[in-house]
Amino acid sequence: MPKAEREFFPADEVDWTPSGGVAGLSERILALDPETGVASRMLRFGPGTNTSAAGPQVHAFWEEVYILEGSLHDLTLKRAFTAGMYACRPPGMPHGPWVAPDGCLTFEVRYAARG
Repeated sequence: MPKAEREFFPADEVDWTPSGGVAGLSERILALDPETGVASRMLRFGPGTNTSAAGPQVHAFWEEVYILEGSLHDLTLKRAFTAGMYACRPPGMPHGPWVAPDGCLTFEVRYAARG
């Protein structure tokens, strides 16, 4: 089943739910294909969130991320990424872990790799 068709709606109608088993990390799933995991979501890092326990992330789908607010400090790259910055990650690309000292809000689109 592909993502559901939805015309403009207030994103805040979708609840925040815990994400990744990391304290302070939550997601707002805006659209999801449950069969493939293809999704559009907002990801919120509360102030002080540290994803070190989850380690670097690697997945089998494409991921595009735009930072809306705040910043992320990538512990592997030893770099900070701030509001207005964008990433496009192909399947298999390691990224993170991160710390968000002042919090961060991102918009993310995930889509399947071509076979």
